[in-house]
This record gives sequence, C-alpha cells and structure tokens, in this order.
Amino acid sequence: MNVSARNLIPGTIKEITIGLVNAEVVIEVAPGVEVVSVITKHSVEKMGLKAGSKVKAMVKASSVMVVTD
Repeated sequence: MNVSARNLIPGTIKEITIGLVNAEVVIEVAPGVEVVSVITKHSVEKMGLKAGSKVKAMVKASSVMVVTD
C-alpha cells in the first residue's frame, strides 16, 4: 500500500475495547508509549485486528504544535 502521509508509526496492538459502533485501539509504539485510535467496530472486524497484531499508526494533521515548559 502506498500513502502520502509521512507520519507512519509502527507498533503493536496492546488492547482493543469494542463498543456498539466504535472501537478504541491502543497501539504501543515504544515501551510505555501508546497511540490510541478510535475506529469503527466494522473496521476492526474487517481488518482482523487483535491484541498482538503488528500495525502502523498513520497520522495526518494540518498542524502539529510544539510546546516547551
């Protein structure tokens, strides 16, 4: 698959919480670092996602802010 997004973060699905329509997918991208995505329940089923699956989190944003303390 080819995509234009440059922010592809590889990781492993840690947990999936399925609701009536949507599902919350927790992806561990580094030890102790997680990215959480909310997708449809149908997408989880169609893609065969489960804990332990290797995936990539694709981030596409028009702006990314940098913050310092």
